[in-house]
Amino acid sequence: MHTGLVHEIDFAAEGRQSGYLAIPYSIDRSPYYQIKIPYLRLKNGNGPSLLLMAGNHGDEYEGELQLTRLMRRLEVSGIRGSVTIVPMANVPAVMAARRCSPFDGGNMNRAFPGDPAGTPTARMAHFLETLLFANHDVIFDIHAGGTSMAHLPCLLIERQTDPARHARALELLRAMSPSYAFIADNGPAAPTSMGAAARAGAIGLSGEFGGGATVTPESMAFTAQCIDRLLVALGVTTGPVLGTPAGSDRRPLQLLSLCRHSQGIYATRRGWFEPAVDVGATVAAGEVAGWYHDLERPEQAEETLHFAEAGIVISRRLHTDSQAGDCLIQVAEPIDD
Repeated sequence: MHTGLVHEIDFAAEGRQSGYLAIPYSIDRSPYYQIKIPYLRLKNGNGPSLLLMAGNHGDEYEGELQLTRLMRRLEVSGIRGSVTIVPMANVPAVMAARRCSPFDGGNMNRAFPGDPAGTPTARMAHFLETLLFANHDVIFDIHAGGTSMAHLPCLLIERQTDPARHARALELLRAMSPSYAFIADNGPAAPTSMGAAARAGAIGLSGEFGGGATVTPESMAFTAQCIDRLLVALGVTTGPVLGTPAGSDRRPLQLLSLCRHSQGIYATRRGWFEPAVDVGATVAAGEVAGWYHDLERPEQAEETLHFAEAGIVISRRLHTDSQAGDCLIQVAEPIDD
């Protein structure tokens, strides 16, 4: 009654199920309080099983908005197989407009495999990895740069040790038609949703769809495009549900690798960051990345920052005011298949 996560999902049941996942969590104003996480599950016969989720971080809105829209539009009769939608996996963070949960400080994308008797974030991570992920063939976890980062719109997978699974993940990436996708090398014990998907035996797909804790027409269209094309590629639907024209904006995919600390520039002290380039720029090693100002010592000249590696700028800090440890800018290395 006081730990774990309560749910009524029947993975074998045909038709439509909707409701809330409930995490008991006693708080000052409500001793028997439950964190309520909405979900929708549709099942229509045998076929592929897809889990769509967003709100892993609370200040990344493209997925949250498009998945709640999809919940309203998707019908059992219009699918083959099963679809489960969790649009706000970290509800406390979403409602507080924060990256991490205000209840326990939990960053869900660093909380896997979780703990069934732990804090709310740990309990949700455990439920996702051990039950939801394990009951689906494909997991699509939608992210963005959040409050502090601008990010190149792109998809993401973890590097897989199973060649067949890695090939299938790449096939699905191409089907969604992004301009960029990057391959992360976080290892089998990664505390991320993609690490959890791999441990659960599912194909994990993710991506960064915007930044700055806001949405734009472009970021929302890209998110809708990827959701629609994934549904079609898997054979869950025969056409787009969110309204993406089936053949629009198809461009060659550039794969990127982000696997070395030297691909980023990190602040080592308090300062104010001025970028020289924006996301999407192609840069060379040694090229100027930006300047680091010290407004507490205005008599000192700004420090010029240089890229240690060549590549494509994949993200940069949006907040000018920075602290030691903040990532200021990152490049990813273009790679072949």
